[in-house]
Amino acid sequence: MPATTEQPPPVDEPKHPLAQLTTYELAAYSRQLQSALAFFEKTQAPVPARLRDKLAQVAAEQEDRARAYPCLTASTMSAS
Repeated sequence: MPATTEQPPPVDEPKHPLAQLTTYELAAYSRQLQSALAFFEKTQAPVPARLRDKLAQVAAEQEDRARAYPCLTASTMSAS
């Protein structure tokens, strides 16, 4: 496999803990993480454990919010 000079897309660290992010900020962060994950899958490079852990934390926060606020649908809480 030839060496690649491509870099994963940047993932901006949130300025606040996940629980304090707005739904929009949390969804945007999730999209950044998913984009970075897709890069690693596309290049068949090993996915850093830290990236997987952060994505799992975001998903858990989104699930917690969905349980706490059932009037919000999953489509408003997840990245599209």
